[in-house]
Amino acid sequence: MQDELIKILLIEDVPKFARLLREMLEGAQGVRFEVEWMESLSGGLRRLAEGGIDLVLLDLSLSDCKGLDSFDQARNLAWHIPIIVLSSLDDETLAVKAVHAGAQDYLVKGQIDGHLLARSIRYAIERKRTEVALLQVEEKYHSIFENIVEGIFQTAPDGHYIKANPALARIYGYDSPEDLFSHLTDIGRKLYVDPHRRSEFIQLMEQFDVVKDFESQVYRKDRSIIWISENVRAVRDAKHNLLFYEGTVEDITERKRAEEAIRNSEAFYHSLVESLPQNIFRKDLNERFTFANRLFCMTLEKSLDEIVGKTDFDFFPPALATKYQQDDQKILETGQLFETIEEYQPPGGEKLYVNVVKTPIYDSNGKIIGLQGIFWDITERKRAEERIQKATEELAASREELRVKNEQMEEDLAMAREIQQAILPQQYPSFPCPAHPKESTLRFCHRYLPTGAVGGDFFNVLALSDTKAGVFICDVMGHGVRAALVTAIVRALVEELRPMAADPGQLLGQLSRELRAILQQSGTPLYTTAFYLVADLATSQISYANAGHPKPLLIHRNSGEVEALGNCDGKPCPALGLLEGSVYTTSKRPLAPNDLLMLFTDGLYDVEGVYEELFGPQWLLDEVRKRTHLSATTLFDELLAEIKMASDDGGFIDDVCLIGMDVAPWFVVPPLAS
Repeated sequence: MQDELIKILLIEDVPKFARLLREMLEGAQGVRFEVEWMESLSGGLRRLAEGGIDLVLLDLSLSDCKGLDSFDQARNLAWHIPIIVLSSLDDETLAVKAVHAGAQDYLVKGQIDGHLLARSIRYAIERKRTEVALLQVEEKYHSIFENIVEGIFQTAPDGHYIKANPALARIYGYDSPEDLFSHLTDIGRKLYVDPHRRSEFIQLMEQFDVVKDFESQVYRKDRSIIWISENVRAVRDAKHNLLFYEGTVEDITERKRAEEAIRNSEAFYHSLVESLPQNIFRKDLNERFTFANRLFCMTLEKSLDEIVGKTDFDFFPPALATKYQQDDQKILETGQLFETIEEYQPPGGEKLYVNVVKTPIYDSNGKIIGLQGIFWDITERKRAEERIQKATEELAASREELRVKNEQMEEDLAMAREIQQAILPQQYPSFPCPAHPKESTLRFCHRYLPTGAVGGDFFNVLALSDTKAGVFICDVMGHGVRAALVTAIVRALVEELRPMAADPGQLLGQLSRELRAILQQSGTPLYTTAFYLVADLATSQISYANAGHPKPLLIHRNSGEVEALGNCDGKPCPALGLLEGSVYTTSKRPLAPNDLLMLFTDGLYDVEGVYEELFGPQWLLDEVRKRTHLSATTLFDELLAEIKMASDDGGFIDDVCLIGMDVAPWFVVPPLAS
């Protein structure tokens, strides 16, 4: 597919991921990708129906259809188009179901890079082409079986039919093979006019394993009598146990009614073989051709007169001709049927593969006087098998390469997790300093649950003075390595900007500018929300600023009230680093004894329940109001346990971070604060 233009239909309802995927494919080497993006399944299906698409990238979590139902609709609309499933879940079970349903691949969004995606697309297209080619080959040979004028059958040793083609049913006067199976259940008693004919047939098969030109009178469905000729062979297993008989039947009624002259017999035979879609020939004991059908003459590009009397050495390379004659000698010496797949090199043409069946020819005294061969082209099937084998080998090599890389990645992620855990607060400052932690007026606790090896959430508690505490929390979009790197940058910037940490709005404004400058250089901006507050015990108030983050909850235990900390002007502020010159408003609230401040990331409620109900800020507010009397640690643990129990898969799909700041009941509000 070097320099080939591949048209891709992306069905994805997250614009940021769609843009990211386009950027990945723009950097692919050796192939050009043209991506059409549809935000909904319905829109994607309409575009797919219009045609002109080479491959579909399908997200399973679309708003208008979720799970494998999305895949089934796309596959049913365009079964010949390869589909790669995209999912934010690294779910092996779902991946296996998707592949079994016909998906060419299953990719986890957080684990995709440009090289992997481009390679997966190329392999998916090649595998789909191979599948389509195989289906076409199978349909071709099924068509031969169904449409050949000669009756073809398989029968069990006990005398019932296992398989029959429509031609055989027509010969016996039945409407279909099924009609034949239901009526003709005992061949020995219901088919042959002579009740001993079946026994003779079985005796010959036991003796020779092959019966040729076995002529008999048989009953048709309407009880009329016809003559048939059967060519049958016994099929046995490796231990020579008889499995079934298979062969062909031709109606020879007219020939039997006519004179049994050789000329008429040959004329009938010639008319039969000329109508078959196979190459057919005859040879004598000296390996000279005595007959060839029209298709064989066309294959050799010779007339019948130019073929009769010649040998294989007149038409084929010496090595092939020698092999053909060695096979012929085995047939002439043993009298056994010979079947094989051979390479065939027609004069001036490319190499082909053919299925060859050769059988001996007997005279009226049972003496072998030559052989008959029949072959048909199976080149496309062989080439398809070779392509599958090659693709399988390449896939195995690719999997091994991925395994090694995955092992290295797992080691790197383990180290990254250790480092990330180390930069989180290991202990909290006491207020006023140096009070014992149990006597601190402000007490802190947290819960940090990354969904992957590393997470995109971060928090910190700063001791700004003996009476001032700064609490910072942020959430970087995603939960992989890139998100973790951005959290490390944010942590470093917060430490660097500590001199202005007393003013939340000023700190977030400068942090946004610094982060924007850094991420613009990398060319990969990530959506980062943050909330920062300063608790001042001297003034008995908190001041805070919000950069697109979920509103923390201020729990007044003494009154049982819970409020969400919104901006004083009621206007939201943008996430960090998105807009140049962003200004963040500093808001203030009074702080009372026994108050609890609860900060969190949206991973806490970004969960889908078993019955597809969605958690959200209002749900969280209602649940906290039920538990205002609890300690921060107990409150956090109960909320997490309830969400896990109610979620669809018993877990979270995004990183979760919870921070609690508890004001001691003995805190005395300074007089000036009132």
